Amino acid sequence: MKIIDFINLQSDSEIKEILIEVYKTIREAIPDAEECISWNMPTFRKGKNIIHFAPAKSHLGIYPGPEAIEAFEDRLAAYNTSKGAIQFPYNKDIPYELIADIAKWSYEKNAVE
Repeated sequence: MKIIDFINLQSDSEIKEILIEVYKTIREAIPDAEECISWNMPTFRKGKNIIHFAPAKSHLGIYPGPEAIEAFEDRLAAYNTSKGAIQFPYNKDIPYELIADIAKWSYEKNAVE
């Protein structure tokens, strides 16, 4: 399955729009990354997984791993985070620029040729 197929399976049109925008944001940020579905989530990888994203009931989950969470700690202060996950609530503006920055950082740190 391709990422766009995963997105098109979503029934909530507002969430689908957010997922499309996240997809475009990450695709632009890391154009050399490969796309796949891993752990049942849209994933960008280069030799290994770089960043995942997925919808939840009340938030968008971004999964760049624990090092990215640490590196962006200041910019993520307003959001719920855990060891390797970030929650961006749907009732607030999704910070696409921040997502792009996290994707680029994660790619630079983790991509394997």
